[in-house]
Amino acid sequence: MTRPYIKRLSFTLLDSITDKDPMVQEQVCSALCSLGDAQPDETLHACEEYLRQHDKLAHPYRTKILRAMETVLSSHIHDLDKDTAGAVILLATSEMTRTKELDCDWQQAAGSVLVAVGKRFTNQVMEEVLSRFQPGMLPHSSVLHTLANLSVSNAFDMVPFLPSILSTMLPMLSMAKQDALKVVFCGALQHFSESILEYLANLDQAPDPTVRKDTFGADIFGAYDVLFHHWLQSRDAKLRLAVVAALGPMSHLLPSERLEEQLPKLLPAVLGLYKKHAEAFQISKSLGQILEAAVNVSSRTLEVQLDALLVALHAQICVPVESSSPLVMNSQKEVLRCFTVLACCSPDRLLAFLLPRLDTSNERLRVGTLQILRHIINSAAAQMEAKQPFILSSMRLPLLDTNDKVKRAVVQVISAMAHHGYLEQPGGEVMVEYIVQQCALPAEEPEKPGPDGEDLAADSVRAVSIRTLYLVSTTVDRMNSVLWPYLLEFLTPVRFTAALTPLCRSLVHLALKRQEAGADDFLIQYNANANLPSPFAMTTRLLVVSSNPYLGDGRGAASLRLLKVMHQNIHPFLGQRWETTMPMLLEYLDEHTEESLSLKEWEEKLLMFLRDTLAVVSDNIWICQLSQEMCKQLPSYSGTPQEKNFLYKCIGTTLGAASSKEVVRKHLRELLETARYQEEAEQEGLACCFGICAITHLEDTLAQLEDFVRSDVFRKSTGIFSIFKDRSEHEVERMKSCLILCYGHVAAQAPRELVLARVESDILRSMFQCFNTKDPALKLCLVQSLCMVSQAMCSSAQASSFHFLRKTELVTQMMEFIRAEPPDCLRTPIRKKAMLACTYLVNLEPALEEQTQADVVHSCLHSVMALPPEAEGGDGVGREPLYLDTVCALEDLLTRLLRQNMTPQGLQIMVEHLSPWIKSPRGHERARALGLGACLLEFFQEHLLVSTLVPFHNLGLLVGLFAPRCADTWTTTRQKAVGCVYSLLYLQLGYEGFSRDHRDDVAERLLTLQDGLVNADPTILFHTCHSIAQVIAKRLPSDQLISLLLTVFESLGDPDKNCSRAATVMINCLLKERGNVLLEKVPEIVSVLRAKLRDTQEEHVLPAAQHSVYLLASQHCEAVVSSLLGSPLPFDSHTCALWRALAVEPGLTAQVLELLLEKMSKDVPFKESRAFLLGSTADRVATLLPLAATCALYEVLSAPSSGTVVLELYPQLFAALLLRVSCTVGVQLPRNLQAKERRSTSPARAARNLDPCSSAVDALQALLLRSGSQDMLRCVELERGWELLKTSAGHEDGVAQLASSMAKYAGPRLPPVTKALACTQNSVYEIQRVTSTAFLAELLSSNVVNDLMLLEPLLDNLTARLKDSSASVRRLVLRGLANMASGSPDKVRAHGPQLLTAMVSGLDDGDEPHSPVALEAMVGLSRLLDLVEPWDLRLVLLHTTIRIRPFFDSEKVEFRTASIRLFGHLNKACHGDCEDVFLEQVVGGLVPLLLHLRDPQVPVASACKFALCMCVPHLECAELAAAFYKYLQEGRSVHFGEFLNSTCKHLMHHFPDLLGRLVSTNLFYFKSSWDDVRAAAPMFTGFLVLHAEPEQKTQVDLEQLIVALQLLLKDPVPGVREKAAETLGRLVKFA
Repeated sequence: MTRPYIKRLSFTLLDSITDKDPMVQEQVCSALCSLGDAQPDETLHACEEYLRQHDKLAHPYRTKILRAMETVLSSHIHDLDKDTAGAVILLATSEMTRTKELDCDWQQAAGSVLVAVGKRFTNQVMEEVLSRFQPGMLPHSSVLHTLANLSVSNAFDMVPFLPSILSTMLPMLSMAKQDALKVVFCGALQHFSESILEYLANLDQAPDPTVRKDTFGADIFGAYDVLFHHWLQSRDAKLRLAVVAALGPMSHLLPSERLEEQLPKLLPAVLGLYKKHAEAFQISKSLGQILEAAVNVSSRTLEVQLDALLVALHAQICVPVESSSPLVMNSQKEVLRCFTVLACCSPDRLLAFLLPRLDTSNERLRVGTLQILRHIINSAAAQMEAKQPFILSSMRLPLLDTNDKVKRAVVQVISAMAHHGYLEQPGGEVMVEYIVQQCALPAEEPEKPGPDGEDLAADSVRAVSIRTLYLVSTTVDRMNSVLWPYLLEFLTPVRFTAALTPLCRSLVHLALKRQEAGADDFLIQYNANANLPSPFAMTTRLLVVSSNPYLGDGRGAASLRLLKVMHQNIHPFLGQRWETTMPMLLEYLDEHTEESLSLKEWEEKLLMFLRDTLAVVSDNIWICQLSQEMCKQLPSYSGTPQEKNFLYKCIGTTLGAASSKEVVRKHLRELLETARYQEEAEQEGLACCFGICAITHLEDTLAQLEDFVRSDVFRKSTGIFSIFKDRSEHEVERMKSCLILCYGHVAAQAPRELVLARVESDILRSMFQCFNTKDPALKLCLVQSLCMVSQAMCSSAQASSFHFLRKTELVTQMMEFIRAEPPDCLRTPIRKKAMLACTYLVNLEPALEEQTQADVVHSCLHSVMALPPEAEGGDGVGREPLYLDTVCALEDLLTRLLRQNMTPQGLQIMVEHLSPWIKSPRGHERARALGLGACLLEFFQEHLLVSTLVPFHNLGLLVGLFAPRCADTWTTTRQKAVGCVYSLLYLQLGYEGFSRDHRDDVAERLLTLQDGLVNADPTILFHTCHSIAQVIAKRLPSDQLISLLLTVFESLGDPDKNCSRAATVMINCLLKERGNVLLEKVPEIVSVLRAKLRDTQEEHVLPAAQHSVYLLASQHCEAVVSSLLGSPLPFDSHTCALWRALAVEPGLTAQVLELLLEKMSKDVPFKESRAFLLGSTADRVATLLPLAATCALYEVLSAPSSGTVVLELYPQLFAALLLRVSCTVGVQLPRNLQAKERRSTSPARAARNLDPCSSAVDALQALLLRSGSQDMLRCVELERGWELLKTSAGHEDGVAQLASSMAKYAGPRLPPVTKALACTQNSVYEIQRVTSTAFLAELLSSNVVNDLMLLEPLLDNLTARLKDSSASVRRLVLRGLANMASGSPDKVRAHGPQLLTAMVSGLDDGDEPHSPVALEAMVGLSRLLDLVEPWDLRLVLLHTTIRIRPFFDSEKVEFRTASIRLFGHLNKACHGDCEDVFLEQVVGGLVPLLLHLRDPQVPVASACKFALCMCVPHLECAELAAAFYKYLQEGRSVHFGEFLNSTCKHLMHHFPDLLGRLVSTNLFYFKSSWDDVRAAAPMFTGFLVLHAEPEQKTQVDLEQLIVALQLLLKDPVPGVREKAAETLGRLVKFA
């Protein structure tokens, strides 16, 4: 039966090969291969027979079948019998030659079959193929293809056939007329030639080692004659390329004399093809092969053809490359290979051709020539060695080219030269210099596209050059003598600055090599190398460029490393010292980045390093030479201000270390005469230089400044800074600025004991003449220098005895400078510097007058306080540090002035200056003022000295100013305000006589409260303010209370609303704590607050009016309630506040709530209003009185004081509000209220929604909150229960969550609540019955009903509702009964029959096939089964199982889920006698459950996992159970194919007799409506067959199965067809 069965399966699959989906076609082929793996001969026979029977099968499908056959043959060629091989060979040969089309996939597939068979049955294949390769007849093109492919795949077996094949082929060549066929002949000849060459190259492994090249010479030449003389002239480009591809390997097989004879014609012909073909790879490859063949026979023809060859090949290298595809790159490599061949045989001729072409100005020609030159330098090194001087000299013009491509090519040539000794020749230094020049190109150099739009290489010229220099320095040993010390020459020229980093790295490497070789090799003979930089030049250069260490790829570290290595060549004393100091500098750089490094600190470290170096050298001559070199290099840094500035500092440091006064004066004079005063950075640098020099040479420094002022430069001037003839006014201003800075730095740096005597006579005398300047730069320099001079005066030891006569004049001038600054921005440090100068001057004698001090404070405050907030850093980089420094300067000045008058009056004066800014409407101004105030108070407290007990008479005024700011909208202001109050209270304690270290518990509370002010939550904020007011009330003297209150009352109109509210809170607190002294003021205060309520919308005024409302309601409760209910809806904020005022006293609150409940329940909750359209659904519109009562209830319940009364009326309130919620779901507002709510834009309107249901929910939430059920409220909120309550779809769930949370958090309140809700059983409103049933049903899920003795009453109440007319009520009853499983599991057994009866009756509820009551019954049964008596379960088990089985395949996902999960629970609960009854149901349900794992709905698949895990114990198979538990873990994704495979394996191993039943059940699901399930069914079947024993096939109706699978092969879903094809492939098991 095997062959017919395999044939049947194969034919079924082959019939599906025409499927439109490619994936299905691939699966069919895969299934065929599976059949072939099991039965290769039978499968191949079936495919062969199918193809013969279906002559008209389209070519693409025949191709796929042939490809499958090739796969089987490739895997089982050694298992194939001869007969099968013969049949396949005949078929493939027939298929291959059935059509005369050339190069179609069908023919190639047939040929591939023959090649696969030919690997073992070469003779049989050749016999059949050669039968179609007869002399005198043109063969089919596929025959030639197949012969060629056979020769490539099996050269050793094929080469013996080639002589006869070639002899037969030769006459055919002249018969071929079609170009396409000629191409095939060429390809065959190419492969034949390559096979012969492979054979000859491996004769030691060949079966016949006697084969020689001569054997093929005549035939190859005959073929060559036809190809070259006839076919190469064809117009068909494809044919010409095929000819030239064949001629390459054929040239190696031509007899030597024939090759020599043909070369004069062959080479020009091949070269001529370059002009005809854009794609030149094949031409270049064959040309290379021909040239190698010519060289092998020592052909003389190459000399004659050389010029033409060079021209053509050179043109190929220079041709523009359109892309970087592998084919293009390979073509270039083949051309270069040709040049290598020519370089080895004719180096002179080649160079004579190439070198003149370097002189061309054409970019492509020059780049191409350089590329060839680099290649032959590397590949023909021996031949080029003698030509090095000529090659070097020819590079002159390319070195001058500015084109980036040429530069890159030149660098690559120089790199090759370095490796082969070229740079050791005369002229090699030029090449090195060129590399360095390219390293010095700008790092940001943009690479522009070439003129022809070509894309440039990814690497820039600079990057390539840097890599080249480093590699040549470190890896080419022969270059050491060339580069050392030559590279040192490039350190100092400015044009090589960008190359410093790679230069230093290379020099470090070279120097270390020299050190290893010995001191003689390392020490530089400067006399013999005039171009080398001196040690002073090298030191200066490397030190200066290190000042900006991360520039230029980290040149700082590179320069310092080179400096360290070169210490012996700089000074013999430096080695040991630098070994210690230099690593510290390098480590500092490693620890930082460009962003984190402080340039100021780094420069100071370098200057310290320089000072240390000069101290170690201690040689005045050496130091003077170094300073001279530094001055000499100054012009080199004109383009880099920062480095020039640093060089000036280095000059000052070096001059400071020099002992020769003449040298110092000379250099200082030269610096003054040559400085570029127009540049700000240079001014600063020169001033720093003079300042540093003045540390040791003060007299000389001042003398040089004075001499310069009196020099010819300033002649004919009326003053030392007058404008002179030959200089512009601007230039003179710059010179003035610089000299003033010099004086400032000299004063700041010089020894303090020497400065004071020279200040007025020498330093300040020149500055006073510049006060009237309008030049901003000069003004800044003047202020900066005056600040330095003032600081120097103050820090002098003799400052206390110094009487500064012009102090007031100087302070006044500083104020003028400050007032002249723009008020809206902070661009310069003039403010800061001027205030610092004033701070220092305040300490000097004589003291400032009172008015002058006031002007100083006012001007300084206005200059800083009025700045916009952007000045703090919001809008520009660099402004924030300047702002912070300016504020610090202001703080220092104010505290210094306060110290002059350390009394309460002095403190008040300073605070009064701040007062306008403290009350400013602009937050940033308030924050700044509070910060200054806190600073002043802290200073006052720290420096307070009380000798006698005196009153702090302005304490109330000061506290009243700061206290309301504790609620400022700015967090920093709030915290500073508390700090101010804290300081003031301790000042009061100090004036009362307490010591400074005394700690008061009450005052210390402010520090704790200060932390709470970080939180901007108004509740926390004002509670904190209340606590602060309590602290103030406890510590404030009685006589200060009036002034405090009056001051705080002024804050009620504060522009910051938070401060206004805080004022109200503090007033109320003060009145409560200290009202006994101000009792007569209470009516007036309340009246004011009520006016605020009427005239303004400020909420903090409301508490003042609520007391009056309470008094009225106490006397006229019912009237007030009726009146308020008549207020327009929605209530505005005033009305809401008044409602809340009615909850102040419990007796009043109880009356109000009872009245509102009566009003809410008195009228119907809604009226039905039908729209104009006939048949439309009636709309429910809320009635007004219950709606208003509901809103009022919310307001009253929201009042915290109503809590006591709420607890008393809780059951009535809860039941009424819950039923009110149920009655308002979906109820609309009356139209007039809808329109009114849309139009309302008044700020007095309440923010609450007037929607009837939302209003009821809000009132219910307020009830829970007020009754202390916050946990219950939060629980419902977390579950989104309140939102659910408002919707028709989620109302039941919302009610259930409410009941659950009450049972959990408010259990003791349940009995009266359930009693109130039970009365609604007969309500006329169905929704109320549903709501109450949902609430009572949910209570049964909690155990609290047992503790409260509510179980029986609840069961009786719910059971009575089973006959309710509403299906929703009946469904909720079943849910409630099932809830006993979680709430009272121990009681289920006692009520088991009652519960099971209710559930089973629910399964049969109504005639609807998908009844929600039935669904609820299934869910309920799942919960109860584990808890009922087994006997009770046995009575309903079989009925339940049969009843739920149809739901497994229900169209509704919830029914599938519930029924399958119930099936699992039935399995779990079944034990004992039940097992035998239930085993049959388990087996019957196995297939549906496994297949529904692929259900499109996740809950269904999850239920199947559970049910399967519950079913598997009944099967008593440990391996199957282990597989289920492994794969079906909840939460783990199932690899369905792997799991099903494992399951089927165990099923067939342990239950082989179930095969037929399982397969037949699967057949039912072949028609499933779900695609994934329909695809899983044949997969299931396939795995069953895969693991079944062959003898079990009798259980399966194979005919029925194959027919069913055939139908699935026509399924519209490709995935289903795939699985069907796969299963058909597995049916080979039953062969």
